[in-house]
Amino acid sequence: MENKKIAVFPGSFDPLTIGHKSIVLRALTLFDEIVVLIGINPTKKPMFSLEQRIEWCTAAFKDYTNVKVCMFNGLTIDFCKSIGAKYIIRGLRGSNDFEYENMINHANKIMCGKDNTIETIYFITDNEYVGISSSVVREIYKHNGDISSLVPIGVNLPKKEKTFENF
Repeated sequence: MENKKIAVFPGSFDPLTIGHKSIVLRALTLFDEIVVLIGINPTKKPMFSLEQRIEWCTAAFKDYTNVKVCMFNGLTIDFCKSIGAKYIIRGLRGSNDFEYENMINHANKIMCGKDNTIETIYFITDNEYVGISSSVVREIYKHNGDISSLVPIGVNLPKKEKTFENF
């Protein structure tokens, strides 16, 4: 397919949540291929290894031949250029997300130069997923809470032993 519409969905996915998966599945109606791009961000200290996050994303999208999982160490815009992607997908849970994502969008436009060939497409998070983020899932997991309803099938976090401390 010569004019294939390729979109990149970047994130740390530490871990992938049902909100992330929902955005990818909704975006599949608009794009021929979506690349779930697990970025390596030196300013973040992930809880889970890169290999584990790749495994989870691959498992979550195993039934979707037009969803690929990749990792990249660098700028998302450079990755997009390298694979011919013309779109970046971003999810928005609220106005704070929009402010942050809009700043990145403007920086990407500057880096694209005059051609401005890479567009950012925002997906408003479905109501039932607004309170779900990777950081919320990590916090619940850290305290031995049940996160099974917050992550897609295939995202199997290691079991932790329950510990209770005396106060």
